[in-house]
Amino acid sequence: MTTRRAFLRTAGLLGAGLGAHALLPGWARAATVPGTGAPPALTGTEFDLTIARGPLAIDGRPGRGVTINGTVPGPLLRWREGDTLTLKVNNQLDEATSIHWHGILLPFRMDGVPGVSFPGIAPGETFTYRFPVRQSGTYWYHSHSGLQEQIGHYGPLIIDPAGPDPVAYDREYVVVLSDWIFGDPHHLFARLKKMSDSLNFQKRTAGDFFRDADVAGLGATLEDRLMWGAMRMSPTDIADVTGATYSYLVNGHGPADNWTGLFEPGQRVRLRIINASAMSFFNVRIPGLPMTVVQADGLNVQSVETDEFQLGPAETYDVLVQPEQARAYTLMCESSDRSGYARGTLAPRQGMSAPVPPLRERPLLTMKDMGMAHQGGMDHGQRDHAAMGHGEMPGGSTSMGDTTMQAHDHQEGPGVANLASNPVGRLREPGVGLENVPHRTLTYADLKSLRPNPDHRAPGRELELHLTGNMERYMWSFDGRKFSEVVEPILFHEGERLRLTLVNDTMMPHPIHLHGMFFQLVNGETDHKPNKHTIVVKPGEKLSIDITADAVGDWAFHCHLLYHMHAGMFQVVSVRSRAGEAKT
Repeated sequence: MTTRRAFLRTAGLLGAGLGAHALLPGWARAATVPGTGAPPALTGTEFDLTIARGPLAIDGRPGRGVTINGTVPGPLLRWREGDTLTLKVNNQLDEATSIHWHGILLPFRMDGVPGVSFPGIAPGETFTYRFPVRQSGTYWYHSHSGLQEQIGHYGPLIIDPAGPDPVAYDREYVVVLSDWIFGDPHHLFARLKKMSDSLNFQKRTAGDFFRDADVAGLGATLEDRLMWGAMRMSPTDIADVTGATYSYLVNGHGPADNWTGLFEPGQRVRLRIINASAMSFFNVRIPGLPMTVVQADGLNVQSVETDEFQLGPAETYDVLVQPEQARAYTLMCESSDRSGYARGTLAPRQGMSAPVPPLRERPLLTMKDMGMAHQGGMDHGQRDHAAMGHGEMPGGSTSMGDTTMQAHDHQEGPGVANLASNPVGRLREPGVGLENVPHRTLTYADLKSLRPNPDHRAPGRELELHLTGNMERYMWSFDGRKFSEVVEPILFHEGERLRLTLVNDTMMPHPIHLHGMFFQLVNGETDHKPNKHTIVVKPGEKLSIDITADAVGDWAFHCHLLYHMHAGMFQVVSVRSRAGEAKT
């Protein structure tokens, strides 16, 4: 990093950097609109978007990506609740493309998933999306074709409410987090298929063995290593792709670019934080500046103050900060495996920066991450769960002390390497690596919707779905079947209220996204369950979501880790109308 920064100071690279700056959309630079700090955006009810390939630069290094109207990330689209939109998308690629409006409630033919809701947009063709805007909040859009999302095909989307916004603020900034590769994502996927751990450069060493032996004893340490070896798993396997391969970006800027958002001391600044990465979880904090979470996945929540939160791929959080001092603050977005980071700066003037915290020690997985919480094994820094108040979790999730064996009435075989024997409720945990940090962390148990849930019916039926995989072979699926092996969709009946329980049989967190509908997370709330469109299911976790099936059509349901979805962790939810079922 030091060499790169020094290189950036040279005249030649400075010129390249100025040219690269022009390749970024206006919203992705510093906000300069006098008075409000609002970033420029495409507004109105009619939009023209062009998908093509074009140049970009990350920390001064040139590359090429899939651009939207010539930029990576794409333009900020600003809509208004109640409007009816027309969006014409022209494809200038030499392959088919698409745009999925992530988290947006719309007719399923407008959802933008090739093979599910429409055929895709062929090279040289234009597809017109038309739909009414039924919501407000922070969202984003991205390709659902191949692996285009990994190389730039994504952009932010803000919907202003039709009435007064319950969140008061003086300035706002859109913060889009992403991971970038200088290369072909298909080559990266092929490498994962051939040797899934080849991109993990944080494996345990002989030095780690002796240090653990000093703490836990030689016998316990040896037993621990032998057990992991027998399962062909690694406790350091936190992320499939790490900072050794990825460049982590804020609004298209690498860490050396230092994206900056301006403020005046005492102003309430709204940060609309979107994780548009393909594969990366980010731990987000602003040292010296508390954050108040006011929105999750585009919908308002009751305010909760925190110092750090983990943001899974496809999730969004809106936070308020109020810096009182005329100094710079670092927006630190550390990858969950702590192999790298994205960063920006909040400051009263351009050109300022604050210290960037050093990367923290990489976390390790435990028996609980295997779904074996009641069994023995070395504890690598887990919290005191008795002190945390873990008891019976709603929706069928078991408590830490429950030794009931989990049933597995699903397909097994080479694609299912692990079965969680004792999955537990982990909604009170902030995410891997944040268990023992010395400050406040956000958990799903902290979230409460601002308004009461509109559907108070008890679920009429419950479905259980297992997240399954074989990391060594890089096979991912639901209930042991990858998408190409699925014969029938998951059937919902129009108007029904149902509970979907997810069991993670794998040792990785999975951000699970349901298209077309929001769901309510069963987290102990009654009338104020948080509404989500994407939920991170931790390793060895069992959780439940309640769904009102009010959107007739076929909807994608998948893991939002791009390479997991590409490998088969994808299904279709079909909401059948009562009239249609009667005719059938």
